Amino acid sequence: MERERFGSRLGFILISAGCAIGLGNVWRFPYITGEYGGAAFLVLYLIFLVVLGLPILVMEFAVGRGSQRSIARAFNVLEPAGTHWHKYKWIGGAGCYLLMMFYTTVAGWMLAYVPKMASGQLAGADAAGTQAVFDAMLANPVEVVFWMVLVCVIAILICSLGVQKGVERVTKVMMLALLAILGVLVVRALTLPGAGEGVSFYLLPDFSKIFASPDTFFKAAYAAMGQAFFTLSIGMGSMTIFGSYIDKHRSLMGEAATIGALDTGVALATGLIIFPACFAFGVAPDSGPGLVFITLPSVFEQMWLGQVWGTLFFVFMSFAALSTVIAVFEGILRFSMDQWGWSRKRAVIVNLIAIPLLSLPCALGFNVLSDVVMPGVGDIQTVEDFLVSSNIMPLGSLVFVLFCVSRRGWGWKNFLAEANEGTGLKFPGWLHNWMRFGVPVLVVIILIMGWVPIVTAWLA
Repeated sequence: MERERFGSRLGFILISAGCAIGLGNVWRFPYITGEYGGAAFLVLYLIFLVVLGLPILVMEFAVGRGSQRSIARAFNVLEPAGTHWHKYKWIGGAGCYLLMMFYTTVAGWMLAYVPKMASGQLAGADAAGTQAVFDAMLANPVEVVFWMVLVCVIAILICSLGVQKGVERVTKVMMLALLAILGVLVVRALTLPGAGEGVSFYLLPDFSKIFASPDTFFKAAYAAMGQAFFTLSIGMGSMTIFGSYIDKHRSLMGEAATIGALDTGVALATGLIIFPACFAFGVAPDSGPGLVFITLPSVFEQMWLGQVWGTLFFVFMSFAALSTVIAVFEGILRFSMDQWGWSRKRAVIVNLIAIPLLSLPCALGFNVLSDVVMPGVGDIQTVEDFLVSSNIMPLGSLVFVLFCVSRRGWGWKNFLAEANEGTGLKFPGWLHNWMRFGVPVLVVIILIMGWVPIVTAWLA
C-alpha cells in the first residue's frame, strides 16, 4: 500500500508545529516565566532551545524521513543487523498512549471553558469565584469524563479521514485560526491601561532575578532546559511520523527551525496576552498552574467585553490542545498500521474504544479517585505527566541522539546525508562532538533532576 503524504509543505509545518504547540506553550510556559522573573528566563530558554531542542527534533525527523516509517518500524529499517534499537518503539508507543491518558482530560477542561465563558457563567466573578467554578468542574466526574470523551471522538474522527483529507486539512484551518485569535488577543492585551509594566517585566531582562544565588540560577536553568526540551514534543516518536510523511525537497534543519520559531512565537505571544493583562489588573503573574483557569478568567471579567475576550482565549487554548491531540492520535494510529499491518479503519475503531478507557483514571482522579496518590509525585494526572515528561521523553531523545551519532546505530554520516538533503538550512557537521557528548549529558541531567524531588520526598 502506498504511503500517505502531506499535500503541502505548509501542511507539514503547521501540523508539526501543532503537535509542538500545546499546553506546554500556553499553560506551562507563562507561569514558569512568571515564577523565574520574566525576560531573564526567556533568554535562558532560547539558548537551550537552540543547543538542545532543535538538534534532537532534526534527528527525529531524519529517522522518520530516512525510514519512511513511524517509530513502529523506523529503527528496524535503519539499524545495523544484530542491533536492538527497535525495542525502544514499545516505550515510545507507550509514551504516546500515556500522554493521551492525561492530555485528553486537560484538553477537555479547555473545551469546557468555552461555553462557561460564552454563557456568562463566570460573569462578575473574582479570583475566589473562578476558583469555585474550576473546583466544581473537577469534582463532577460526569462533566470531566464528558469533555474528555468529546476530545477523543473529535480527534479520532478527524484522523479517520486520512492524512491529507483529515489531519492536514483540519489542522491547517485550526492552526491558522489559532494564530489569528492569538494576534487579536495580543493587540487587546497590549492596549490595556498599565499594560506597559507587564511588557517590561516580560521582555526587559533583569538577570539579578536569576543570579540572586547559585540555587536560584540552577533552578531557573533547569526549568529553562526542561521547557526548551519538552515544548517540541520530542522523544516519543510523535515527530518521527511527520518526518515519514514529507518529501526530500527541503533540508530538515530549516524545517525544524521554522517549526521551532512558530512554537516559540506562540509561547512568547501568549505571554504578551497574560502579563500585560495581569499587571493591568494588579494580579500576580507567578500564580502557578491556576493562572489559566482561575486567575485569567477573573482578569477577563474586569475588561470591557471581557466575556468575548475570555471566550476567544479559551477557543485559542482549545485549538492548541486539540492540535496536539490530533497529531499524537495520528502517530498512535500509524503505529498500529505499520507494526501490525492494520487498516486505518481498524486502528480507528480499536483506539476509539481504548483511548477513552485508558483516560478514565485521570478524569476520575480529581473526584472519584482523588484519594489515589503517589508519594512525592501527586495525583493520577501528575504521575502520568511525570512518567511521560520526565522519563519517556528524555529517554527517547537520548535513544534518537545516540542512534544518529553511533557507529552501532544509524551513524553520523547517514544522519547528516538525510538531514541535509534538499534546499535550505543545513545541519552543521562540526556539531558531531556536541551531539555525541554535550546533548546526552544535558538529557541525562534532565532525567536525573526529574527524580531528585521525588527521591528526596521518599527519603524524608
